[in-house]
Amino acid sequence: MNNPQQLRYSKEHEWLSDAEGGVSTVGITEHAANALGDVVYVQLPEVGDTVTADETCGELESTKSVSDLYSPVTGEVVEVNQDVVDDPALVNSAPFTGGWLFKVKVTDEPANLMSADEYASFTGN
Repeated sequence: MNNPQQLRYSKEHEWLSDAEGGVSTVGITEHAANALGDVVYVQLPEVGDTVTADETCGELESTKSVSDLYSPVTGEVVEVNQDVVDDPALVNSAPFTGGWLFKVKVTDEPANLMSADEYASFTGN
């Protein structure tokens, strides 16, 4: 698996883009998408919701299981990916591009986010 170098990663298998104008994009990694299997339903936070780093903010349901979605940062949700709500399979087919989940105006970013290389070591990939 090729984890994009420009992203940071959480131990809960979410990725975070660099903030543009204070707003970062959040998604789940290819590793997590593969482990989940075919994603058939996503429950995302709503625009205006406050998410907190390392706390549950949604849910992903696959043909194998249901998994909590954790926010890698603290902040206010400013956009959700309606395409993923309408077609959850995007999480599997394009986890780092069209399968992103939500955008957040970051107010606090924990120091424990990993680089792509650190995440690869963490997952054994």
